[in-house]
Amino acid sequence: MVNNVATVGRSGVHDFILLRASALVLAAYVLFIAGFFAVTPEVTYEIWQGLFSNLAMKVFTLVSLFGLLIHAWIGIWQVLSDYIKATFLRGVLQFVFSVTLLTYFVAGFLIVWGV
Repeated sequence: MVNNVATVGRSGVHDFILLRASALVLAAYVLFIAGFFAVTPEVTYEIWQGLFSNLAMKVFTLVSLFGLLIHAWIGIWQVLSDYIKATFLRGVLQFVFSVTLLTYFVAGFLIVWGV
């Protein structure tokens, strides 16, 4: 069992469950957006803004964004821990990716909540 502060989950099983749960959330979000495009004959700015001004859609979008970032972090962590053996370099890369993912979440939050 990997006992590392850089992991999202407490164990490999926990990471596995987080990956599957985030994949389900992302699949539901993609299906919802695809369904929206399928049933909406013409998507205008007003319709698009109306969709994203709904509180439930904002929450669903942020949960999906968070799921995407968890999914990305676990994947990045696994790749870095498998292929980057130098501890210092791996730590620097993990820090860079952590800051990048945090920036993406903050930007996504500000964009979605700004609608």
